[in-house]
Amino acid sequence: MNNCTPIFTAKTKMAEIITDYSLLTIIDRLNIKLGFGDASIDEICRRHNLSTDLFLMICRVYAFGGFAPDISNLTKGDIPKLIGYLQRTHKYWIESFFPNLHSNIHMMFESCDERSAKILNKFYDDYDDEIKKHLDYEENTVFPYIISLGEGKKDVANKFRIKDFEENHSNIEEKLHDLKNIVIKYLPESASQQSRINVLNEIFKIENDLCKHSVIENKILIPLVSKYE
Repeated sequence: MNNCTPIFTAKTKMAEIITDYSLLTIIDRLNIKLGFGDASIDEICRRHNLSTDLFLMICRVYAFGGFAPDISNLTKGDIPKLIGYLQRTHKYWIESFFPNLHSNIHMMFESCDERSAKILNKFYDDYDDEIKKHLDYEENTVFPYIISLGEGKKDVANKFRIKDFEENHSNIEEKLHDLKNIVIKYLPESASQQSRINVLNEIFKIENDLCKHSVIENKILIPLVSKYE
């Protein structure tokens, strides 16, 4: 745990928890607008019909490394909010994170030799395809199933179970780690230093977000849905 990170509770003022970029993204992905004055976390959550327990759990996943969520206080009513959060996270990746990374990679190509640029471009394109397949599976198979389950459509369980998602949940962080190593270790020295740093900064941000996203899916979403199957 970072000693500089505040230990927040339901009574903590919402404004006080926005101490870094990742906690700011949580506010946005839960459709909570800035401008909440001195209202507490609990007050803001009640205004947005959002479980304070769920909100604090997501924040703690991002704020504290190694945090182990306990879903015992979460209910079936928290599932739609959680799905909405995950869907807006995917939207942010598609519209911001990955386009920014792609743009910085192409800028880096300008200072690379043709062979290195070709290899790196192929690697990134393959990774981009894997990301799209991963998100497509969640958006078009996993999330609709969970929403249908929440609506009481029991027959959907015959076609899919959350354990199917758990067993086939691909690790999209591994290739990103490989891409980072290529940029750090294997591109020739002639490649622009600043371009490399720009690419790595984007990778570090995405890597952290992917890691936290996986914790939320594996430690909150899957156990919560299993509880109500």
